[in-house]
Amino acid sequence: MTIAGLAPVVLLGCALHEGIIPAGAARAEPAPITRSIAATPASRPFVVQPTNRVAIPVPPPPPRPAAPPAVLVSNIERMHSDFGGRVGIAIRSIDDGWTVSANGDQPMPQQSVSKMWVAMTILDQRDRGRIDLSDSVTITRQDLTLFHQPIASLVVRNGSHTTTVENLLRRAITSSDNTANDRLLTLAGGPSAVNEFIRRKSLGSIKFGPGERLLQAGTAGLTWNQSYSVGRNFYTARAALPMEVRRRAFNAYVANPPDGASAHAMVDALARLKEGNLLSAASTTWLVSTMQNTRTGRSRVKAGTPSGWLWGHKTGTGQDLPPRTAGFNDVGIMTAPDGKSYAVAVLIGETSRSVPQRQDLMQRVAATVAANHRPDRMAAGGTRSGQTQTGM
Repeated sequence: MTIAGLAPVVLLGCALHEGIIPAGAARAEPAPITRSIAATPASRPFVVQPTNRVAIPVPPPPPRPAAPPAVLVSNIERMHSDFGGRVGIAIRSIDDGWTVSANGDQPMPQQSVSKMWVAMTILDQRDRGRIDLSDSVTITRQDLTLFHQPIASLVVRNGSHTTTVENLLRRAITSSDNTANDRLLTLAGGPSAVNEFIRRKSLGSIKFGPGERLLQAGTAGLTWNQSYSVGRNFYTARAALPMEVRRRAFNAYVANPPDGASAHAMVDALARLKEGNLLSAASTTWLVSTMQNTRTGRSRVKAGTPSGWLWGHKTGTGQDLPPRTAGFNDVGIMTAPDGKSYAVAVLIGETSRSVPQRQDLMQRVAATVAANHRPDRMAAGGTRSGQTQTGM
């Protein structure tokens, strides 16, 4: 074919490319062009939007927390209203998460219940490698405090006494030894270190006071003198004060205790301890099992705890200004035979009720907790599935 013969073909192709249809050529319908709704830059191709939709699953609502037994709620409220005075009661189911309380948010004097926070501070420092339970500690006459301090006889007899951190912890928890506890307090870094532990762990409405000597002297209306740690010197000095001075100091302490804690915060902290959220597993096991060997307060909550249950606790008892007492307490963890457990706090900040009546209140609280217990199904080996019974 000659070049001249190719010309019509080339011209026809160019015409079609430019959209020019030569005379006599068939006219084709233009193909539809689909554009996205949004303006498309000239440098990008047109995008066809997908027509299908993908369903996004909606997560189910969180499960509703278990409700406490209605009979337990009414019993606790009735016990509180019938007793009279400044009383806070709280029960928390550690397994089911519910809490029952009556006047549970009002701070009450802790007295020796506060020894728990000293113990936890020491054990927390152990967990961080700062203290070992086998470390030696020496107690001298300058470390002696007042009231219940069984270790003082060893110090007085020998001039000093050297023991271990672990031994002091056991004495402070199981025997409520004031000198053992104050020596641990010094070792931990003083009241500020304990309050820092409480703050760092977000324990809520719980305060630690100035230590046994200053706390008790202030409650009596005295200024601490180390001679008060010997014999009955403290009692003699207190008795010499005018009754109005004693009453004013006593009332001020009860109204705004520097070691105040609410029953509600107390059971929350105990639940977190049992769950292992405050200390290492080893320190948790040590403290919970040691509390189960407490020898004080046998006529308090323990006397109302049924056979087969465990009660690990810490008591607290303040000074008397008859007929009142500045703090009469028992707090701890009740564990049922099936392994389920409850944090229980009964804090009597001030009342004119007799000691047997106070003990009876605590016993009835324990009895109603046990009576309204909903047993779990037992797993193989006698424990609930996935959970061990700490300290047994």
